[in-house]
Amino acid sequence: MPTLRCPCSVTLRGETDDELVEKAQEHLAAEHPGREYSREEILFMAM
Repeated sequence: MPTLRCPCSVTLRGETDDELVEKAQEHLAAEHPGREYSREEILFMAM
């Protein structure tokens, strides 16, 4: 299960890479407006 920990202490998990990317982009839009990362960047930072 891919996981990504945001510097704001939120941990995001997805069943698939696509789901993790979607959750990360939703989190960024809601909590960190103006911050945008590509799919590749998000997956690079994921564990």
